[in-house]
Parts: sequence; structure tokens; C-alpha cells
Amino acid sequence: MKKILILGANGKIARIVEKDLLNNPKYHLTLVLRNARRLFKFENAKNITLIDGDVDDRNLLNEVMSDQDIIYANLNGNMERHAKNIVELMQKNNVKDLIWITGSGLYHETPDPFGSWVENYVGHESKEDTRRAAKIIETSDLSYTIIRAAYMTNDDEVDYELTQKGEAFKGTMISRKSIADLVVKIINQPTDYYWKSLGISKPGTDDMLDEIRKIEHDF
Repeated sequence: MKKILILGANGKIARIVEKDLLNNPKYHLTLVLRNARRLFKFENAKNITLIDGDVDDRNLLNEVMSDQDIIYANLNGNMERHAKNIVELMQKNNVKDLIWITGSGLYHETPDPFGSWVENYVGHESKEDTRRAAKIIETSDLSYTIIRAAYMTNDDEVDYELTQKGEAFKGTMISRKSIADLVVKIINQPTDYYWKSLGISKPGTDDMLDEIRKIEHDF
């Protein structure tokens, strides 16, 4: 049985992943989140352990990382601090496989006008924080996979294409369900994705910045 530790387990993408792996005898999921009661529907699941806690609690992280096979981090906030703590404690516990979710523009790889919008929408300090976090991961000895996502939607579809680090990012939008599909594929066959930083977007969405702006305005 493969053991998966999910940090930020109440995130929208994480919840889709958890539903996909629910009661799958190949996996045991340990879900860490503030207020574990928010995932009370999983309390009786055969392959899930709920942990009520904060990912900034290094003692908790150290305890739950013991004997895990894969760490899947679905986080926000101070990403540099998260990355530093997670990498250090994974190394301490001899856990090698990390899946890390972040946004497009990590390497200034996103063409304009969407690239400029991403920089301005996220904010300079937040974007630099995510870049420092990625550098910590990429310069570690972990077998990592970084997923760089386009603007995320709740569309009920799985439709995506990938770009590699060093390639121009394609597209502007991606469904969370598509990102979750990629996460599950990595969990199923992690060695196929070692040391990769993958851009993910829906094909044919290169010119949809105006639609994104409208979504943000309506929201």
C-alpha cells in the first residue's frame, strides 16, 4: 500500500484527488488541514486518516511524515517557508517524492498579455515568494514534480496539455479537475514525472484573457 500525505487537504484540487482515491486499497491517505471536521465525510473511509493541524507546525509535520511515500502539497500563504519546512523534514524522514502545486509565470515563461496580467494579479511579492519556494525544491535532493497551473476554474471537465520547464507556457485557463487528474497520474506512476516542472492549461485558451477578466469582475 502506497502512503500519501496531503498537506492543505481541504483545498479544492485536493478534495477532487481525495475523492478519486477514496477507498482505493492501493493507497492510504493522511489528510492534514485546519479543522479536520470540514472533511467529516471521510471519517469512516477505510483508507483515510484525518489530522487536525497547521502545516506551519514543524513538530506535527515531522510526526506525520514518518513512513510516507509521497507528499502532495496543496498550499497557500508563505510558500517559501512552507517549502523550506517540507523539504527539510522530508529529508529528515527519508521521504523523496513531492508534488507541489503553484501557478504559471514561475520562470517568466508566460507570454503576454496573460503573463503581465498574472504578474500584476498575483502581486510582485507573492510571485517572488513562489519563485523562492520553487528554487528550494528544485535545488534539493527530492524527486519532485512541480505543477504550474494557468488560471483555475471549477469547470467539470478534464482537458489539458502540458509544457516543460524551458518552454513557453501555453493557454490561460485550466479546470481544477484537470489538475487533479494530473496529480493522480503522478501518484500512480511518480517515476515518470521525477524532476519535472510542468505547465498545465486547457488547449485552445491562449486568447481568453478577456474572459478571465470578466470572471474576476463578476466574482
